[in-house]
Amino acid sequence: METPGDDQAGHALRAPGRLHSFNRYEIKYLLPSDRIPRLRAELTARMTPDSHGVNGGYGVWSVYYDTPDLRFYWEKIEGLKFRRKLRIRHYGDRFAVGDDTEVHVEIKQRVNRVTQKRRVAVPYRLARELCDGRVMIEHGPAQRAFLEEVLELVSLLDLRAVAMTGYQREAYVGQDADLGLRVTMDHRVRGRDRDFPFDAGAENRLIVPARMSVIEFKANERVPYWLTDLAARLDMSVVRVSKYCQAVEAFGRAPRSIFHIPATSEDVPTTGEDVPATVGDIPATTQDVPSAEDIFATTEDKEV
Repeated sequence: METPGDDQAGHALRAPGRLHSFNRYEIKYLLPSDRIPRLRAELTARMTPDSHGVNGGYGVWSVYYDTPDLRFYWEKIEGLKFRRKLRIRHYGDRFAVGDDTEVHVEIKQRVNRVTQKRRVAVPYRLARELCDGRVMIEHGPAQRAFLEEVLELVSLLDLRAVAMTGYQREAYVGQDADLGLRVTMDHRVRGRDRDFPFDAGAENRLIVPARMSVIEFKANERVPYWLTDLAARLDMSVVRVSKYCQAVEAFGRAPRSIFHIPATSEDVPTTGEDVPATVGDIPATTQDVPSAEDIFATTEDKEV
């Protein structure tokens, strides 16, 4: 039986069983690096660090699938109340991924203001057979309906890998009255638009300025007052940002939307992005965060 101090809530989201699904509300922020230490100190005082994070967190790598005309991308940009996307995700060192490494095939969808995730853990070779080869893979009875949905999506919509994203994640999980609460801080968000095997030696490019981190508050029912108050004290503003959309636009696959976070000339491209940086040590610049008119969501589109 779980105790309030256990990290089980974080594990359930980050490392699900063979088939896992959950609903939650999400709020996203963009925060300059010079405010990260204060946010980290406040979170550490009230929450428990995800025990999977070592030396400042862990890598998160995702390959996103879309139609030839980028249907899933445009659904996000247009703010459709029901939208979804398919991805293969790996946690950890991407260079260590082999055929038998466990990855997650995941459908993430939005229904009104609720984010829903359904995913299954499978060896990497089977994930590729399903999503790239478009063939049914070996599975247990509980996985069948989900795998059939994935196979139908990739086959009928002619899905193919479009972009990869990667970042270093710090995560904190709630305890006691905040059980189910999760806060993530994603640093050095980067990606590429080709060579999609996780362990490929292709160069990645920063798709969010290095001086900025993407912060997410995730809750089953509501975000507690102390956390929204903290966001206000740190002058954190809600943004409508998608790492997938950032990657699509950064590589010219689509025109830059009003939600795009521009990178400075010194931020892209760089070499050696895959070497983890010390979290929060990247100096801020004097340039301003994009204006509210450029990147903020409307009230009905905010991810809450």
